[in-house]
Amino acid sequence: MSTESSAARRTEETDVKASGLKKVVTASMAGTVVEWYEFFLYASAATLVFGKMFFPNSGTELDGIIAAFVTYAVGFVARPIGGIVFGHFGDKFGRKQLLQLSIILVGVATFLMGCLPTFAQIGYWAPALLVFLRFVQGFAVGGEWGGAVLLVAEHSPSKSRGFWSSWPQSAVPMGNLLATGVLFTLSATLSQEAFLGWGWRVAFWLSAVIVIVGYYIRTKVQDAPIFLEARKEVTVEKKGYGVAEVFRRYPRGVFTAMGLRFAENILYYLVVTFSITYLKVVVQTDTSRILLLLLVAHFIHFCAVPLVGKMSDAFGRRPVYMAGAILGGTWGFFAFPMMDTANDIVILAAITIGLLFHALMYAGQPSIMAEMFPTRMRYSGVSLGYQVTSIVAGSLAPIIATSLLSSFKSSTPVALYLLGTCIVTAISVFFLKETRGISLRDVDAADAQGTADLLASGKK
Repeated sequence: MSTESSAARRTEETDVKASGLKKVVTASMAGTVVEWYEFFLYASAATLVFGKMFFPNSGTELDGIIAAFVTYAVGFVARPIGGIVFGHFGDKFGRKQLLQLSIILVGVATFLMGCLPTFAQIGYWAPALLVFLRFVQGFAVGGEWGGAVLLVAEHSPSKSRGFWSSWPQSAVPMGNLLATGVLFTLSATLSQEAFLGWGWRVAFWLSAVIVIVGYYIRTKVQDAPIFLEARKEVTVEKKGYGVAEVFRRYPRGVFTAMGLRFAENILYYLVVTFSITYLKVVVQTDTSRILLLLLVAHFIHFCAVPLVGKMSDAFGRRPVYMAGAILGGTWGFFAFPMMDTANDIVILAAITIGLLFHALMYAGQPSIMAEMFPTRMRYSGVSLGYQVTSIVAGSLAPIIATSLLSSFKSSTPVALYLLGTCIVTAISVFFLKETRGISLRDVDAADAQGTADLLASGKK
């Protein structure tokens, strides 16, 4: 290792100690829990409520759910737009400021969802307003992820970045856990009529309380020293940043990140969203039972993500991710037959196994993607790789799976669909460069050298 590289590492470790890493992790997770609580609340409500209350003129129960999932997909379309906008300004002004804005946007949109009149009250204005608010919600969440994980990754020591940056990832199942818990409590304590009439709205209104808490916690942290240094270089030396610069300098990194994200995103939404549909419509399982089983599975997932993050530090990013891609491809072939047993323990095992396979891919994403791009364009790079993929992955997964189930009356086509996506991700992992333990300052130094080389070649 060079003297310059060693000095960079010592400087990085000093920065980490001064920043108060645990405080940064808490702030990042607090907002992420809030935003994903609201995002997944919609996912659960799409199956349990919106298909009936906002799309009542559909032919069958599955048709209504498909219509609700189409509005659900609008949030995914909005996410890359949010990622591009927030990424651009996050690279320019800082991660903290953009994270504070995103939590306010998603909180207001979700609260207003709880106030919406139904189709029976205002007709087609009801689904139209729902789509608009869903777009705002998706736009804000699209900007949230990159800032939240980078706030932690850029403060983390090189040797344990996989572990620390996986904590914002674990905030996602925690948000889902919270959303599922609220819906379970309401559905278990209220009659079906009361739950559909007003009970579901309470879950959306509760977002206002946790938004205030999350916003306050985020005011207590600052951007990482490495970002502040990079921002000075962008300002003084007029270095490029943003989406155009990422595609010009690191197109391979963007497309590799997309490939890594593809199967992970689809697997997750098949496990946590489509499974609700399958259990409700095919297995005829009670809503409260489904939500209780998901509640337990989300808690296990929350605990597993940081452990897998630690594994990525110990064994490397590539082998852990590859294991997730290979195992994930098998899930559909045994999970749906397990659900068909209608046995709660067996169903819980099927869902939990799927989330554990997912964690093998999901936990390492922040460290892998942060290590792909230099600081001056990192927010834009990770947001593009992560969010654009959601348009053709997570947004369509419940729709495609529900349509396949409706057409073929069998879960086998859904399993084959998942297998195909996992093959795509496995290929991406195969060509991925191992970056475990790399210093982000070394990444910036390599980028600077590359820029110098480009300028030198331009002068010749």
